[in-house]
Amino acid sequence: MRVSRRTFLAGSASATAAAGLAAACSHVEADGPVSSSAPEHKDLATAVVGFDGLRQAGVATATQAHLNLAAFNLKEGVEKPGILRLLRLWTEDARKLCTGSAPVGSLEPEMNAWPANLTITAGIGERVFDLAAPDAKPQWLHDLPAFSRDRLDPAWGQSDLVLQICSDDPLTCAWALRHMTRAGMDYVRPSWVQQGFMNASGSLAEGTTPRNLFGQVDGTVNPRTDEAYEEQVWIDGPGGFAGSTSLVVRRIAMDLDEWEVLDRRSREVVVGRSLADGAPLTGGGEFAPADMEAVDDFGLPVIDKNSHMARAMPPEDHPEQRFRRRPYNYNLPPEPGSGKLSNAGLIFIAYQKDPDRQFTPVQARLDEVDRLNTWITHIGSAVYWVPPGASPSGDAFWGQSVMG
Repeated sequence: MRVSRRTFLAGSASATAAAGLAAACSHVEADGPVSSSAPEHKDLATAVVGFDGLRQAGVATATQAHLNLAAFNLKEGVEKPGILRLLRLWTEDARKLCTGSAPVGSLEPEMNAWPANLTITAGIGERVFDLAAPDAKPQWLHDLPAFSRDRLDPAWGQSDLVLQICSDDPLTCAWALRHMTRAGMDYVRPSWVQQGFMNASGSLAEGTTPRNLFGQVDGTVNPRTDEAYEEQVWIDGPGGFAGSTSLVVRRIAMDLDEWEVLDRRSREVVVGRSLADGAPLTGGGEFAPADMEAVDDFGLPVIDKNSHMARAMPPEDHPEQRFRRRPYNYNLPPEPGSGKLSNAGLIFIAYQKDPDRQFTPVQARLDEVDRLNTWITHIGSAVYWVPPGASPSGDAFWGQSVMG
């Protein structure tokens, strides 16, 4: 293997820089109260989401404005020692980038001056476990079952590793992807990149649920307390799995051209919620429980039992079918000559303890019947283990608790 610029320059990193980094990390809790949508958050350029801790940032963290979700596959011949070197290298560099410092060997240290709530979250695919820790592979770490309505494109399929890179500054987001890709070039090659966006920082009041390109609020039923995250998202064992979670990525194409045919009321019936505030059609505000027994003056259900909300709701005997949604919109130029005005959709990101028990049963119900299926198509799918966070002392790296 060739000697990289990183290896050549690594010896020049000073203890002073390390001490400065520790100071930068020490006063910010990962997944703390930072909100990229809070209007009072003025100094965005220097805003930092803490990197070290029991859990990785970027899961419970308030949704930033920009996403680069990047998948990588191991190069031929890379085995467990190379995997561990890569994970250590990526952890070290992500820590630097997320705290506004230049990684060792960075060719453009000026680009690290404005983190703008940057988070870099790593996910590990099934094949990495097969190579590095086959006996520790979670039972749920496998492809999702085939759903009848899926039209999956292998180009958006499973990879060995994934990095979820989010920031409130698009240049920071792009730079972090470029650096992390270059840092891992001896071990992995890119497979795909999914770019997405949400509202710009400051455009929504703190705590406001963002909307997707159908105009609907997206994330109303997310966990909102530490207790809910413990129940739905964070794995509590065994061994080195404490503080980890799972990541499901689904790329969903939206037919916005056909959606435009519907009037406002029809759109609300399809989803089961009000466009104005995201409330169930039975009223009470966004977070009110839906009254599935309510009928209108004609004796018809107020909320269609085949609406998206109704089908996604966990049944009473399976309350565990909930998870953390962290979606991003995408909106690309249409294919020339297609006659379409949009090439748009949703990068649906879901975090949960166990996809087999939480995500898959919900998706199976939606696949069976969901009024929204007329306007959406699932075209990509992948599943990853998201390891615990790195230690505050900097002596642990992503995945070390299980693979190291």
